[in-house]
Amino acid sequence: MTDRLILPCREPVDAEVAVPGSKSLTNRALLAAALAPGASTLTGALDAEDTRIMAEALGRVGFDADLSDFSRRITLRGGAAAAASGPTRLYVGNSGITARFLTAALSFIPGTRELFGKERIYSRPIGDLLSALRALGAQIESLAAPDSLPLRVVGKPLPGGEVSVRGNISSQFLSALLMAAPLAGGRVVIRVEGELVSRPYVEMTLAVMRSFGARVETPDPQTFVIPEDAAYRPADYAVEPDASAASYFFALPAVAGGSVKVRGLTENSLQGDVAFAGLLGQMGCRVEYARDGIRVTRPVVGGRPAQLVGIDVDMNDISDTVQTLSVVSLFAVTPTRIRNVAHIRGKETDRLAAAAAQLRKFGVRVDEYDEGLQIWPRPLGELTGARIETYDDHRMAMSFALAGLAVPNVVIEKTECTAKTYPNFFDDLSAALGRPASREV
Repeated sequence: MTDRLILPCREPVDAEVAVPGSKSLTNRALLAAALAPGASTLTGALDAEDTRIMAEALGRVGFDADLSDFSRRITLRGGAAAAASGPTRLYVGNSGITARFLTAALSFIPGTRELFGKERIYSRPIGDLLSALRALGAQIESLAAPDSLPLRVVGKPLPGGEVSVRGNISSQFLSALLMAAPLAGGRVVIRVEGELVSRPYVEMTLAVMRSFGARVETPDPQTFVIPEDAAYRPADYAVEPDASAASYFFALPAVAGGSVKVRGLTENSLQGDVAFAGLLGQMGCRVEYARDGIRVTRPVVGGRPAQLVGIDVDMNDISDTVQTLSVVSLFAVTPTRIRNVAHIRGKETDRLAAAAAQLRKFGVRVDEYDEGLQIWPRPLGELTGARIETYDDHRMAMSFALAGLAVPNVVIEKTECTAKTYPNFFDDLSAALGRPASREV
């Protein structure tokens, strides 16, 4: 396991960066391409553990994918008829999107498959999705604890119907149902019960489906109708840069001073996480939106970086950036309150508990609530170095690395976990700084 000592910045940063393709868009596009009869091409895809797991699982099912030049060009020949019918064991790692999306899609495709993965995936929620699929006629068996992975999915043609799903656990349940629904023999109506967390991710799902020809009607915000003829068609699809990954570089000047432009993202991105830049604007940074990228600058006042102020913010729609904002809040002059993100306790780790525990190592007070955090910063000179436990969560490693750029003696443990979504993160951070960002210890 590789631990890294982060090397503090002595000069403000001045950089333009290009982050890899979006994980969320890559995985959705891979599945849509697999379900579309004919050849589709993806460009700019993210080449990382989570996306490889999805692509390789699709290959084991029987879809023909050329993955030899993953991040530049993927050609995938799909269609439900292409899927193998024999028993297949599919590894999903700790990829919630792979586990949930494949469970839904394979319920409609003849054949028997078993889904298994890392230990953490067995405790991540999936019961609401299984209930909804079973209501449509799916045959799914939990092989250990009830309503959890590992699973055996016996796929078969399903006729469609009406189903409901709770919205407050994970938006991936709804997205998985939406992406699978065009495979049904008739119309599918999905109703969301209660608040829908991370709604921008559902909008992203709908946008990808439409790019591959599948129609979805939304008569009201809680109802989604997939017509009987809502079939996928092959498409050429360009994947946007990953807005969640961009959050670390948007936050870089807020922590270290200076200015960073992330190329290829705009204010109108399909990904809701571009809104993270706006939160930094509320804290005191200057945010500039252009057609070719977004720039974040920490202004200089009287020869010194301007003060950051804490904010009170509902992050339900952009919850993958909670850890990034919590680290930035260490360097504000007033407290920050993060609200309405109880669902991130079911991610790669309990992200609220994990962030609170690691933030406290810097010597600050952190109040943890069922649905959020409040961080009470201290002057920079009073913050202490720390060894940061990552909990095998890529976002813990990348977000807390930023703290070490301003606070000496910060060590990030077991940094291999960044391979899940951003294998070259520390290399790209070094390139942005123009010098090594860390060294192994």
